Amino acid sequence: MKQTILTQGLLLVAIVCLFCSFEPRALTWVAIGDSITYLNDHPNETGNRITKGYMTRVVEKLPHLRYVNQGHNGWTAVRIAQEIENLGLTKADLYSVFLGTNDWWSGRPLGRFQDYQTNTGNGTVYGAFRQIIDKLRSLNPEAPIVLITPLQRVDFVYITNYKNNAYGSYKPKNGQLLESFALAIDSIGRYEKIPVVDLYHLKGLGLNKLVRFKRLKDPQTGQYRNYRYPDFIDVPFNPETDEYPYPVESIRMTYDGLHPSDKGYELITRQLVKVLKQMD
Repeated sequence: MKQTILTQGLLLVAIVCLFCSFEPRALTWVAIGDSITYLNDHPNETGNRITKGYMTRVVEKLPHLRYVNQGHNGWTAVRIAQEIENLGLTKADLYSVFLGTNDWWSGRPLGRFQDYQTNTGNGTVYGAFRQIIDKLRSLNPEAPIVLITPLQRVDFVYITNYKNNAYGSYKPKNGQLLESFALAIDSIGRYEKIPVVDLYHLKGLGLNKLVRFKRLKDPQTGQYRNYRYPDFIDVPFNPETDEYPYPVESIRMTYDGLHPSDKGYELITRQLVKVLKQMD
């Protein structure tokens, strides 16, 4: 009797240990994007204003994922599509596509939804997304794809080159609103039944929450002032003579008006993790 109880006890312990030691299979995640993705592995290029990007943060929360950084600094969706066969993309278990903000600023034509449906090529952003998604499906038809819309942006000034600057998404560029690009990505997601992480319309990333202020010279006095959004719109900035307009104390959800700060990346991570858990 004692021997039977002992045997049963050992069997129960073995079963418990087996289940406790079970770990999900490691999955490969290829993240395609622009500088917001690229900077995940290059915090030194932010003046070390960030510690880690959204991919590292996602993997910390979902440790069965292993990410591959396919972020390309300054690239558009159109250029990604043009170079799609030269990027070294491989079969993966999960893909994400986080593009659009550079297409807007560089004046790439958004096109029409029909460009996506009929695969008219990479002359428009709609057509470029069709080519990107087709490529990913050719690598692994079973792999889920997640689309991420661009977030809103205020006036951007590159931290190592003040001449590289751009106004925010509060007004059109080349007759196009950044919101139109976000809505286009959402329409592709609904058409393809692909989940979309809509950062553009996320309240935590609203225009008034991206920076605490922008430090500029008062045109009347010549003295530096901290202007909050939207008061800094149209206040001139001279990259030749002025100080960097986003000191450390101005950092909020972005550190330069465009690229997420640690706080911004954490918010993006939470939204992405929520979607990925639903997919699991």
